[in-house]
Amino acid sequence: MSIPPRFELEDGPVPRLEPAPPPVADEPRGGVGSVVLALAGATVLVLGLALLSAGNFVADEFARTPVLGWASLAVAGAGFGLVGAGVWREIAGLLALRGVDRIRDGLESGEPRRIAAAARAWLAELPDGAALLPAVRALNDPDAVLALLRTRVAAELQQRADALGRGAAMQVFAVTAAMPSPALDALVVGWRGVRLVRQVAELHGLRPGLFGTLALLRRTALSAAGVAAADVAINSATRAVLSNPLLQHLAGDVAGAGVAARRMVVLARAATAACSPMK
Repeated sequence: MSIPPRFELEDGPVPRLEPAPPPVADEPRGGVGSVVLALAGATVLVLGLALLSAGNFVADEFARTPVLGWASLAVAGAGFGLVGAGVWREIAGLLALRGVDRIRDGLESGEPRRIAAAARAWLAELPDGAALLPAVRALNDPDAVLALLRTRVAAELQQRADALGRGAAMQVFAVTAAMPSPALDALVVGWRGVRLVRQVAELHGLRPGLFGTLALLRRTALSAAGVAAADVAINSATRAVLSNPLLQHLAGDVAGAGVAARRMVVLARAATAACSPMK
């Protein structure tokens, strides 16, 4: 009969059992929302039924006389052609905006080939970027390519965007200081802000349509919301300090106009960050 071995416990601190980290839940995958599906279905129904109705109408006109048939076909073709051109411009604007993210990923990849390809793709989209394409092709160092883009392209675009922001700020300051209605002030500031975002996008080679502009506004919403919150606090503090009714009216309106003007400058920088692949 064998005797089982004895195990001696060594003296020392008892090891602590660390609790296991909680399981990380998988992030939900984004999908197509019900609103998008409903709008897509309504668009297909409207355009499809309109196309079928136009086809039947053209066939009836051809049955009457060839002249009326060709005339109705030309009208229907021109109308649907314009609709198709508008839809294609919206799609192209959204694809170009997503292309900014792809170019940014390429520039931040650290791979020389991807950096060079992303740099060429970005310069091809810019109105004045073709002049720098030979210089980018001649560079073999990715750091030199990024430095060229940062100093020659991104810095110049930032200066132009700042100029657009200052111009919009002067317009907003003049209009909001003269208007007595806060509702009109908000309308003017909103319209000028949307126009400024579109101008900055066009400066970066983008041609956003309606949905592209909405996507750009969504990208700059965080910065714009922060600026708006700061503006409300500054405006409230200014009005609380002034006790004289006349001075409160005059200085309060000027301060509000200045805050709205400052909002345009910050909005121009936020739109630049949304449209430029360089950080």
